[in-house]
Amino acid sequence: MSYSDFTLEAVKKNLNLKISTRDNIFAGVTPSPISDYLQETLAYNVPFALASNTEKSRSEMIITPILLELTKQKKQKNQEISLFSGVEFNVDSSQGLSGNCDFIISRSPEFLLINAPVILVVEAKKENIKGGLGQCIAEMYAARLFNQREENEITEIYGVVTTGEIWKFLKLSDERVQIDLAEYFLNDVAKIMGILTSAVK
Repeated sequence: MSYSDFTLEAVKKNLNLKISTRDNIFAGVTPSPISDYLQETLAYNVPFALASNTEKSRSEMIITPILLELTKQKKQKNQEISLFSGVEFNVDSSQGLSGNCDFIISRSPEFLLINAPVILVVEAKKENIKGGLGQCIAEMYAARLFNQREENEITEIYGVVTTGEIWKFLKLSDERVQIDLAEYFLNDVAKIMGILTSAVK
């Protein structure tokens, strides 16, 4: 078993997590201005990504530029952050917590190795947001175990399942996962950036 095998049912049963849904968890988050560069990049890239309509094209042409913008904004504020793409994150194979993560964000300046604390995982999907929720939650849970083992615990870990066009956010604290019922769309990328920024404090 690996991250990709987890469904919502498997997460509840195997990881003993309580899952709840809430509407507009991030309603109070202020949108974060984005750079002209990101606006121009998305304006150019999005038609190509949607025409190709593959998970890889959406990851490379839409999701990656947004996450790189996040790292740039944080570094401009002298906040340490690193971004990993398509990396193995093998935390506990006996629980199925192994495999590749599409994106991992760590509050660490290290680029060669994933260091604690891991604070955000992003799962890219071609479509079917709901189908990616179990996988994302398993990755979030693994991130918490990883942080605990590195003795660098944080109280909340965030997750995202996104097609590039649609973004759905999750939050793990203690044994409870909250799934935001709201979905955020690419035409409001400033709000998406605001939520990402608030998650990566």
